[in-house]
Amino acid sequence: MTQPLSDVSTTAAPWRAEVVHEEIWLLGQPPLADYLDYVKRAVVDGAGKAPRDLIDAWRAANDYYHDLEVSENGIADEIEVLALPAVLEPLAAELAQTSRFQRAFDRMPTTFGMVELDKIVVSQRRVTARYIAELQARLEPRPDMVGLFRFCQPFERHDPPVQIRRLGSQRFLFTSESNDLRFQETALLSGDRLWDYDAFGPIGGVVGLVVGYGSNFLALIRSDDRMVLHNGYHRAVALRAAGYTHAPCIVQTVTRRDELEVAAAQAVIDDPAFYFRSRRPPILKDFFDPRIRTVLPVRRMEKTIEVSFEVKEHNVYQSMP
Repeated sequence: MTQPLSDVSTTAAPWRAEVVHEEIWLLGQPPLADYLDYVKRAVVDGAGKAPRDLIDAWRAANDYYHDLEVSENGIADEIEVLALPAVLEPLAAELAQTSRFQRAFDRMPTTFGMVELDKIVVSQRRVTARYIAELQARLEPRPDMVGLFRFCQPFERHDPPVQIRRLGSQRFLFTSESNDLRFQETALLSGDRLWDYDAFGPIGGVVGLVVGYGSNFLALIRSDDRMVLHNGYHRAVALRAAGYTHAPCIVQTVTRRDELEVAAAQAVIDDPAFYFRSRRPPILKDFFDPRIRTVLPVRRMEKTIEVSFEVKEHNVYQSMP
């Protein structure tokens, strides 16, 4: 039976300007110093919390993980992956043809499957409670299989707005309430790709510095029999809270560390043995275990990306033949 999220608030949307929101944290996982620093910087009255109390709670969860290494040794290698129901195969094929999917999954072999949620390995230690509550509300009443696929692998986006400020002639600041905001890439564009821009002369080319959001698919990275959640943490936790045991996921398969370094999140790249080889890594169901998780009141944070560029002009004389 699903552990209810009864100790967190269940109102308000994720992108509204609350001063404080609640985050669900997994304790007991290294590094402890990062957790202490986060509490001090971001948690309401965190600077006044006794470090000894925080460390005691973290240590108790860490001891519990040691117990789980015995009682649940190898549980992450027993994850169940079922074939997509036939009704979802056309949707998966349609999604795979979209440019957003092809740009996001153009490096490793990629498949779809109905993956058991509880045993997915997690590298992200915290999720936002109110966002989970909003997502869970979208699953009531329970959607059919097509609705479930579109919940996990959305064709449409509903992201918060991005505020853009010009800080100087060659500096810009992008701000969002979503931590998913990121610098995407540098793009070289031709003049005919521009709209709503009146040039004062013929355009030779345009260099674009692209800032936006991630692909927003529920996606995993697989190595042998183990799967690590790469994207879609809030949807995965919301699904589990709503009573789902399996979800349609995108699965990328890696076979060596060099491949992992171009596909995985930085935490997984830094310590792949912990996530893919340890006896009992953190898994999704831990977000529902009161002996592991804690709820922290956190001050609202905005994500900012500052972009700057430099222009240099040179006169280069051609050499004589």
